[in-house]
Amino acid sequence: MGQVMQFEPGEEQQQLRSGLDRLFAQVNDHAARIAALRGEPGWRPELWRRLAQDLGVLGVGLPEAVGGYGNGLDQLVVMEAVGRALVPEPLAETLFQCAPLLARHAAGASDLIGGVMAGDVRLAMALGEAGLRDDLATIAMPAHRSGDGWVLTGEKQVVIAAPWATHLLVAARTAGQGGEAAGLSLFVVPVDAPGVTLQAYRMLDERRAADVAFAAVAVPASALVGPEDGALPLLEEWRDRAIAAAAAEASGLLERLLDDTVAYAKQREQFGQKIGSFQALQHRMVDMYLQLELVRSAALLACQTLDGDAATRTRAASAAKITIAEAGRFIGQNAVQIHGGMGMTDELAIGHYFKRMTVIEHSLGSTSWHLGRRAALDGGADG
Repeated sequence: MGQVMQFEPGEEQQQLRSGLDRLFAQVNDHAARIAALRGEPGWRPELWRRLAQDLGVLGVGLPEAVGGYGNGLDQLVVMEAVGRALVPEPLAETLFQCAPLLARHAAGASDLIGGVMAGDVRLAMALGEAGLRDDLATIAMPAHRSGDGWVLTGEKQVVIAAPWATHLLVAARTAGQGGEAAGLSLFVVPVDAPGVTLQAYRMLDERRAADVAFAAVAVPASALVGPEDGALPLLEEWRDRAIAAAAAEASGLLERLLDDTVAYAKQREQFGQKIGSFQALQHRMVDMYLQLELVRSAALLACQTLDGDAATRTRAASAAKITIAEAGRFIGQNAVQIHGGMGMTDELAIGHYFKRMTVIEHSLGSTSWHLGRRAALDGGADG
């Protein structure tokens, strides 16, 4: 039998949504969020602790065998709330991208997973390299055998949330050469390991990333996540999980963009009338709403197929990435245009939502690449 899809949140999901919305409303108004992003350390450890201790959110989506709970719909609820409030803390990177890989594929990772749920461990995926675009098989940074362990040497670029992480998942080549599907391995590396250095910076959306250098970083055999030389399927799984989380976040932030635009159109006057009464703008906002519904549907499907077979998961993830790229651009640009020049000012939240949506659009693979991947999957299914 196939996986049963749940389309509406149940009572537990509604309580989770209400709890998150209340918490974010208390601590995450526009001014507080900007102050946190532009100050140090660039995130709010106290909010992270409340997510772990008060709401227990940092167990959502993890297997019950390691103490987690919930399902794809719970992940959707969490990330939509993150999107609506534009929360910068690394929930997606830690909880929905990296922790599931450790829980499912790393022997002896129970302490790390326990640390995630307690709020003590934060994770980031280190993939990016010079020249790396969409094909993860081209990863080339080497890891060499040294006794029972490994030594990593090289650099990873644009590692999202690395400045806030306690541990990195690092993709390295243990056999073959860049472009070969076999020969990639995945390691968990503490950020304070000798030889690891970070050069941190702010991105367009003001969240933090870093270029990470590995100078002969020694890791034990227990650092290996998944099979030696066989990490490419894990990296593809990570990307699909990252897309599902991004799609859910996009659903929330695009909802906020639309709500703020409708509210502004009801207040702003031009030629002695509220601009919301202009038929052309009414039609445009209806089109924005229709695009939002497409994103919600794609995000729901992507989140609820994460633990199914790889082909179904990948097909849903690529469809979601294509949908959020197109809808995000349409809703974001129209929201800014309807607001006029104020739409990109620092004082209004709308410009910050637009920037975050732009980062999501250009992350995790290009639209053209995902179109090709989806077409290849559909062709394989037909053949």
